[in-house]
Amino acid sequence: MLVRQSVVPLSLGTFFKHLPILRPTTFSPRTLKRRTLSTSTILSSSYFETLTPTQKDQIHLYVDVLLQWNQKMNLTAIKEVNEVMERHVEDSLAVVPPIRNSYISHCSSSCNKLNLVDVGSGAGLPGVVLAIACPGWEVTLMESMKKRCVFLEHVVGQIGLSNVQVVRGRAEDLGQNLLFREQFDVAVARAVAEMRILAEYCLPLVRVGGLFVAAKGHNPEAEVMNAERAIGTMGASILQVCSVESQSPHGQRTAVVCLKARPTPRKYPRDPGTPAKVPL
Repeated sequence: MLVRQSVVPLSLGTFFKHLPILRPTTFSPRTLKRRTLSTSTILSSSYFETLTPTQKDQIHLYVDVLLQWNQKMNLTAIKEVNEVMERHVEDSLAVVPPIRNSYISHCSSSCNKLNLVDVGSGAGLPGVVLAIACPGWEVTLMESMKKRCVFLEHVVGQIGLSNVQVVRGRAEDLGQNLLFREQFDVAVARAVAEMRILAEYCLPLVRVGGLFVAAKGHNPEAEVMNAERAIGTMGASILQVCSVESQSPHGQRTAVVCLKARPTPRKYPRDPGTPAKVPL
């Protein structure tokens, strides 16, 4: 989870820059909207192969550096290249179609130049993978732990990504910081927290008319329904729940897409630690 009230410069020369109405979709717990994406757009055998040779090399370099650093710090419990590709990279790539399709359908006629934040980026998943796959997107990796930020800064430099910045801080603090509050077209989160908590972490960062996309497991319906109040309080509504398939042996994954229709009340996010201890 995310840890500091303000942006903190890193010793490796982290670069921070100033980042620069739709009607809410009704969500009924009894009629949770689920849409399965076309297999041709989400399977690794097709989507990964649409990447350029340079992008594929960047993905492999990212995985190599991740596993090297994982020997000296806890970045992932997975220690094999193929497993990282299956469980991390494929899952990260799987959220690209829901982001693109939902953004074009409900936010803008183009998604070529999105301003996206990966909240609780950890080892850079999905943010680094998204930055590689979508080089026109400006990606902010938001992470609270200094060691992980140092890794992120290092791997971004190794890959040569010019469309990524690393920001150290807690979501609760940065969500109240005017440099970040309601500045992003899209916020994404993967393996960070349950939906009620994620809504308060992520939606204050999203501009009105933007999206919050949470990468979840195979059956998040109960969690999503339980988060309806929190999502609404943050000024958004649940747009759709998209089933996505990866080549992982762990099977189906889900992207929960929320559309922000009005500003988040100024009291949110609450003080650090409160969203997790007392979810809405």
